[in-house]
Amino acid sequence: MVPHLVTALTGPLHDLEKKVLEATPAIERWFRLEWQEHTPPFYCSVDLRNAGYKLAPVDTNLFPGGFNNLATEMLPLSVQAAMAAIDKYCPDARNLLLIPESHTRNPFYLQNIARLMQIFRQTGLHVRLGSLSPDITEPTPLALPDGNMLVIEPLVRSANGRRLGLKDFDPCTILLNNDLSAGIPSILENIHEQSLLPPVHAGWAVRRKSNHFAAYDEVAKKFGKLIDVDPWMVNPFHAKCGEINFQEDTGSECLADNVTMLLAKIKKKYKEYGIKDQKPFVIVKPDAGTYGMGIMTVRDASEVRDLSRKQRNKMSVIKDGVAVTDVIIQEGVPTYESINDAVAEPVVYMIDRYVVGGFYRVHAERGIDQNLNAPGSQYVPLAFAQQHAVPDLKAKPGTAAPNRFYVYGVVARLGLLAASLELERTDPNPEVY
Repeated sequence: MVPHLVTALTGPLHDLEKKVLEATPAIERWFRLEWQEHTPPFYCSVDLRNAGYKLAPVDTNLFPGGFNNLATEMLPLSVQAAMAAIDKYCPDARNLLLIPESHTRNPFYLQNIARLMQIFRQTGLHVRLGSLSPDITEPTPLALPDGNMLVIEPLVRSANGRRLGLKDFDPCTILLNNDLSAGIPSILENIHEQSLLPPVHAGWAVRRKSNHFAAYDEVAKKFGKLIDVDPWMVNPFHAKCGEINFQEDTGSECLADNVTMLLAKIKKKYKEYGIKDQKPFVIVKPDAGTYGMGIMTVRDASEVRDLSRKQRNKMSVIKDGVAVTDVIIQEGVPTYESINDAVAEPVVYMIDRYVVGGFYRVHAERGIDQNLNAPGSQYVPLAFAQQHAVPDLKAKPGTAAPNRFYVYGVVARLGLLAASLELERTDPNPEVY
């Protein structure tokens, strides 16, 4: 399935697709050499936006929670990638402890956990679930929509305090599927004998989107040079503002100045590429955090100077009641893809350095310039089952699914590489990395 792309089959994106396909050997070699220097995150998902004139990542998630939305045909690939990932950290691993989000009653999220357990069991691991929630004091069954059950158990530190596990279960590897928005719990601190993946500094208690996109700027520049394209074709402009307090309405001048500056930069690019049917906009969102909370679309600096009380309340707090003090202002990349007339954006999933599938996030009530990660969104598995069908170099640009998905996979891996640089640079214990 190649979803409907509103833009015509001409223009910069098709030039990008052509250049990527022609440079495939150089691109794959470049990635291979980069992975000799850098360790990819254990797993990762990247939200892409295809505007017809550019294809860019707008978010990179290091605790992906939608493995249940991948096509089942992709499972063998996920298992192979998971084997490669586990081999790096604990080649003789027997037990894996999986720590999910604490709000584990969401049936879709639980299906994601069940899918992860299925993948890791197939790699030859015993997988059990441990909870960070103080409410879980004994093994607790959780019902899945398909009638199956998961059991979640309280975490236990070993007698010497050096290891983390469950009662009668000592794992070699601990996999977090909890983004630590509420902070790093003490039970996860000072674990030196086991591999904790991703590391705690990948959680939102420490991580900042602006660090990620600063690393992505470098990756996009290298990639642009490699295949001879303007890095802007795969990179959204961004800026950041610290010391913001939406409740007290402080920091709005910093925000307005950055909005003005970014809109001017985008306008200049639109002029350069003759983009006339799109008005520049930016997205303002928290520099830390997820779940599509605290996000607004802005077309003029006056909009952030004169926020209503309701808007300020919406922007001031994110998941787990965490207050917003820093924001990232990001170039808005409209999505011109649609499925059954509903706007769609591709989300690509990776384990280790391998693309293992993806889906379209589709939202019938949202516009091309809005955040689609919101209540009411639906998920359509990407036809990545044909992803390794060799790209067709003779196909007209934009018409062949393997070509489109290969290009998605390339840009998503640029985000993955940026995440590995980001984690290296923000690691509080670099010698342990």
